[in-house]
Amino acid sequence: MLIIHEVMGRACGWLTAATAEEYRKQLAAKEYVPGIGLSRERLDVHGIFIPEMGFDIEAEAKRLKLVMDTVDNVNIFISEGAGVETIVAEMEAKGEEVPRDAFGHVKLDAVNPGKWFGKQFAEMLSAEKVLVQKSGYYARAAAANSEDLRLIKSCTDLAVECAFKREGGVIGHDDDQGFVLRAIEFERIKGGKPFDIGTPWFTELSESIGQPLGPVGASSH
Repeated sequence: MLIIHEVMGRACGWLTAATAEEYRKQLAAKEYVPGIGLSRERLDVHGIFIPEMGFDIEAEAKRLKLVMDTVDNVNIFISEGAGVETIVAEMEAKGEEVPRDAFGHVKLDAVNPGKWFGKQFAEMLSAEKVLVQKSGYYARAAAANSEDLRLIKSCTDLAVECAFKREGGVIGHDDDQGFVLRAIEFERIKGGKPFDIGTPWFTELSESIGQPLGPVGASSH
């Protein structure tokens, strides 16, 4: 079986990478019964694809085919914006219209990267079944856990404190100031900030799953 976990992130892969990292931490805390098919290897993350990282789909398919042949399952985490340039190029080459919004952005729900990755890899991995899951739907429907509640309370408490001081901004952990929780200046809030794939924890994650890091900004093919 091939399982595609599609995570939010049109132009930034941080959320996808962090989700995969957190998922593996949860796996490490569980116990398994390999005799009935419940093994760590089968449930592990086997591939991560994000907009900032180039990749050779044929080389990755060859690597992942070995995983499929060994554990009968492949889990891939992708950002919803991963591979979009390749998908659009394919559509245009076939003379198909590429759906865009009023700002000229490609409509990700129409292009559907998760479905595209599933289609590309299914045949190359000899997958009998393919499941594409959009994690954002589950996250938004889930009840807040203790960590969520702690974060919410710390943010709202600081927001009220800043309001009394007439200090404007967006409450969040400022990654330019040591991840301190503060009111981040409005003018610094903007989209399009790329994730640094050279971040130590991500390089360690990639190495641990045996996936080579493609060159930054390289086109997927």
